[in-house]
Amino acid sequence: MTDVVEVLRRRAGTASFGELRGVVPRGAIRTALADGLIRRIARGVYALPPLPDPLAAARAQGGVVSHESAAFLHGMSVLELPDKPQVTVPRGQHRRLSPVSCRLHWADHVPSDGRVTSKLRTVLDCARTLPFDAGLTVADSALRLGMVDRSQLMVAAAELTGPGCRRAGRVAAAADGRAESPLESVFRSILIENGIDGFELQVVIQDGTFSARIDLGHRALRLAAECDGFAHHSSRLALTRDCRRHVNLTVRGWRLLRFTWEDVMFDREWVVASIRAAMAGPAGHHNWAGVGGLSGEALAG
Repeated sequence: MTDVVEVLRRRAGTASFGELRGVVPRGAIRTALADGLIRRIARGVYALPPLPDPLAAARAQGGVVSHESAAFLHGMSVLELPDKPQVTVPRGQHRRLSPVSCRLHWADHVPSDGRVTSKLRTVLDCARTLPFDAGLTVADSALRLGMVDRSQLMVAAAELTGPGCRRAGRVAAAADGRAESPLESVFRSILIENGIDGFELQVVIQDGTFSARIDLGHRALRLAAECDGFAHHSSRLALTRDCRRHVNLTVRGWRLLRFTWEDVMFDREWVVASIRAAMAGPAGHHNWAGVGGLSGEALAG
């Protein structure tokens, strides 16, 4: 079990009652609501209280919006919403008295124009200060959205000096715009940090009668890993299609491991143990044609 506020921060600030109940007790939700730590914005939907305006905080401190706050304003994915606006000011400048609360960072080079750090600077700031999974989430989304170029990111990270430069280089080397969600980015960070190699993003499996794309696939072992959100099956038809897809992958020799948001975010040891156990097992079979007397047309249906 984990904290209600942490769950909401990792869901961009909002979650349904069902999503919260997957990882926190009912009583914790009631307590957080009574204490004002969360608020109900609709029936069965909860959110964090609104944060102070990051632009107002930056103006009050004579700096610029930066780090996770800048990433959020740019439209990049963030693993967790910051508990306070993030603002960067010139090194040596003292904190100003202000009713707008914020978290200050100091730097030698602070843009004199604009109110938010550049997209590239934002990715680098996050990469050098955040945990690996959170930094990778920002970098992946920036690449996916075309906000930064991968070669540009690699060069800029290599030129960094000072605290966090090695961490930023690691994030830049691992960043991949093919990751389609923060959940996939976090899942990849788990694989990387635990030395699990061989998985590729967005692997396409196809033959004459069937085609599917999986989140991450290990071609040599025919092992697929997918991350499913709470509302993965939005209808009965979606469930039926997903089951059919699962069967089609299985009869073609692929083993499919499916992990929920709660697994990836809060039970990473089990995720790692499960993947390693699957990798240690026998690889998928390679002769699927005619399995169980079914033709290719029947399998693709």
